[in-house]
Amino acid sequence: MSAKLTKNIDWVGFVDWNVRDFHSFDTWRGATYNSYLIRDEKTALIDAVKAPYVGNLLENIAAKTDVGKVDFVVCNHAEPDHAGGIGELMKHLPNATLVCNTKCKNALAGYFDNVDSWRIKIVDNGDSIPIGSRRLMFINTPMVHWPESMFTYVPEDELLFSMDAFGQHIATAARFDDQYDLTTILREAKSYYANIVTPYSKQVLSTLAIADKTPIKMIAPSHGLIWRSNVPVIVDAYKKWATGQYTKKVLIIYDSMWESTTQIANAILGGVLGESADIDVRMLHVRKSSLTEIATEMLDASAVAIGSSTLNAQVMPQMAAVLTYISGLKFSTKSTVAFGSYGWAAQGIDYLGHWIKENNWNAVCDPVKTKFKPNKDVINSAKEAGKLLAKATLKTTS
Repeated sequence: MSAKLTKNIDWVGFVDWNVRDFHSFDTWRGATYNSYLIRDEKTALIDAVKAPYVGNLLENIAAKTDVGKVDFVVCNHAEPDHAGGIGELMKHLPNATLVCNTKCKNALAGYFDNVDSWRIKIVDNGDSIPIGSRRLMFINTPMVHWPESMFTYVPEDELLFSMDAFGQHIATAARFDDQYDLTTILREAKSYYANIVTPYSKQVLSTLAIADKTPIKMIAPSHGLIWRSNVPVIVDAYKKWATGQYTKKVLIIYDSMWESTTQIANAILGGVLGESADIDVRMLHVRKSSLTEIATEMLDASAVAIGSSTLNAQVMPQMAAVLTYISGLKFSTKSTVAFGSYGWAAQGIDYLGHWIKENNWNAVCDPVKTKFKPNKDVINSAKEAGKLLAKATLKTTS
């Protein structure tokens, strides 16, 4: 299987139709491991694939050229979903030199025992390798999203091999953005950004500044569809996500034992909608939603209500998992309120309040809490909290 990007540049990767869990990232649409073959006076392979699929990659390469003619294997990123197959690949490409930066070589040495036996060419930011009518230029992109990450750019074709940046997890026979529903691609790109790239938004902005100065006709990421018709669309989307731009959205996430916390969540929802019908409100029960979905919805929400019943003097277990996950993603500061129910003591709600302070989010009011079933006063307080979240959202997005 292959697909032509431009003259003598082809996709030769692998489509993983069945993967559904990508180190806790839900890949409901599957994934691809994109590898690209450039045939010029010299032949270069841009990135490998996950270890189990090296055989498929070699078959795809052999369909285009003699494997003995591959001169360079460029490793843009040492994570095993891209580089896991490099050890086996180098055995079957007898004349290939591995091209990577120093940090990448050191990372690969942590995965493979025989790195020193490979032919390796170390490149740094701004370096280039002539391969005939084209050059391979290298742009270091540290912490987008690993320390050794880099882009490879072909100036003659204005083609950027962007590693994980601009990627999506979608298994499909289509290879390009204009062959698939754009709304779905952007949704998956947003999910990818929210769950993987968000903590490195500062570094993303630095990378985008470089991209603004670089002519780009096509972006070929390591996962998902290749951008050839909507390059400005995905670049603009990354700018919005990286700068933490909010939409008029309030997210309510909660967990409940006997539906008392659910009643408070519904009252907060009513308060938001009562203040403004223009606000998009999403309500997610954390045990009926995935971490991936919650993080994706949270990315551009300007306000988040967080609620949990108290269980064993703690928040509910899945809410604890959500909060740990969200803390690591380091979303931009959001307006928020804690809420929940308890039986003997309100430690769960107190924990939510501490979490909000530790993450420097802005509480719009004191936590809304109830002992057992919420009474009319608690419901009214919840509605008022919803109104305050709506006001904060409108102010933030005005």
